[in-house]
Amino acid sequence: VQLVESGGGLVQPGGSLRLSCVASGLLFSAYSMKWVRQAPGKGLERVAEITWDGRPTTYADSVKGRFTISRNNARNTLYLEMNSLKSEDTAVYYCATLGGSRGQGTQVTVSS
Repeated sequence: VQLVESGGGLVQPGGSLRLSCVASGLLFSAYSMKWVRQAPGKGLERVAEITWDGRPTTYADSVKGRFTISRNNARNTLYLEMNSLKSEDTAVYYCATLGGSRGQGTQVTVSS
């Protein structure tokens, strides 16, 4: 299983980013997927989860109303649209299967 995230970067508070994760080595369309993040000095936090067919989705309380998880099974790609970003969203973001396989991560830094 290979999961490759992209789309992270430095953004000002209130800004937006869209993360992508391309999956290979698995039948992507059969797997529920999730985004997790790890802030400096903290443990892993589940951010959002999506079923194999894109519904229903669940979100951490800290991101509800600001982040949207989605997927394109034809492109083996998972997305995370992040709006109204806050400094506390600064973390390394990983896409992962529910079984625990995850990518190398992409850094998101929210700072003025």
